[in-house]
Amino acid sequence: METPSPNSETATLPDPELQRIRAAYARRRKETPPGRYALFDPFNLLSLHEREYAIASVLRELGIGSLNGRKVLDVGCGRGRMLRWLLEFGADPSLIYGLDLVDIHLAEARHRSPHLSIVRGNAAELPFGSSSFDLVHQATVFSSVLDPLMKRTIASEMLRVLKSDGFILWYDFFADNPRNPDVRGVSRKEIHDLFPTCRIQLRRLTVAPPIGRVVARYSPLLYEVLSRTKILCTHYLCVIAKG
Repeated sequence: METPSPNSETATLPDPELQRIRAAYARRRKETPPGRYALFDPFNLLSLHEREYAIASVLRELGIGSLNGRKVLDVGCGRGRMLRWLLEFGADPSLIYGLDLVDIHLAEARHRSPHLSIVRGNAAELPFGSSSFDLVHQATVFSSVLDPLMKRTIASEMLRVLKSDGFILWYDFFADNPRNPDVRGVSRKEIHDLFPTCRIQLRRLTVAPPIGRVVARYSPLLYEVLSRTKILCTHYLCVIAKG
């Protein structure tokens, strides 16, 4: 199958779970204070640097010093921050692809990164050929999907488009958010159930946001200490490779 062009639109089925996800993101836009996810916020900046450092460590452990020449897909690319970050790790702009379900996210991602291939689509029906990508990335996609069948389908699709020697980079909540019923943490066991034939490495990251936001505002050093202890961390960073 031909890889979609940057401006192509892929069809999605009128699935109730897709409608619920779109509605959840629409509510979140209305309820979230302006600048909540901006890098001017100390928590956002510290947690992003923590995640970048962890991913760099993972890549080094895999013997990867650059993403140059590797074809990369970001599933649920949102506003495209990870796409732009991948460029800093040496990825070729012509080999980076993003996919998202939410139109307003796509519009911003395309505005900020007009040189990258960013398409509208459903992660359960990836519009790419089998064995197309060296690296498939997802961040907080699975915790936003509540339907178990859709989760399994997305996992299967990510594996389908992944090359035999490629890997999935996963960053997501393993803890539930009691204030947000639209987010459900994905446990270690569930990750293994979603990718039963794969080799999986996990590490814990990111201080629980309600705590991290307060701590980071007053003491970046204390945030780092809490992050290193792992006790209050709420996310897994995983490397998933085909078995």
